[in-house]
Amino acid sequence: MYIIAKGVDTMNINITARNTGIKDSFRARVEKKLSKFDKFFGGDAQSQVTVIHSGDHETVEITIKAEGLVFRAERTADEREEALEAAIDSLFRQIVKNKNKLEKRMKSASFTPEFVEEMYEPDEYKVVKTKRFPLKPMDVDEAILQMNMLEHEFFVFRNAGTGEVNVVYKRRDGNYALIEPEAE
Repeated sequence: MYIIAKGVDTMNINITARNTGIKDSFRARVEKKLSKFDKFFGGDAQSQVTVIHSGDHETVEITIKAEGLVFRAERTADEREEALEAAIDSLFRQIVKNKNKLEKRMKSASFTPEFVEEMYEPDEYKVVKTKRFPLKPMDVDEAILQMNMLEHEFFVFRNAGTGEVNVVYKRRDGNYALIEPEAE
């Protein structure tokens, strides 16, 4: 684990690696690339960068938490530098796409006229359907079974063990994941 903690108006960066090592040159590159997000976030922003070596490719996961918001991107490429560039670009596009909605929660100075000209105006979110259903208490295995039987990508259920509303979903790698609420 490697942590970069800097000045007041810069985010804290935590870099971890799985099945690989991290060179100082890559750490410096991560710091430089993530520093362009300082204009959006205050000094309380936290970023987690995870580099995963698997077979003949590298995956870079970046999660930025700030102002109660979470931004996440994950990209895989032959080289970790390519995966880093793609993940950074994805994060930047997320912010650009949602700039109108984010402007009130993020640093207002980051949306200067020069910067706004680079952006396009996104369509408003449009809810086209509302679905209501009873939340039957069940365990995680039963929820996954229900999701698979319905051929859905995710399934919302009430966890019989905790009483909380949870979500299970199928990951790209074929495994399953569970989303649990966490009090702030």
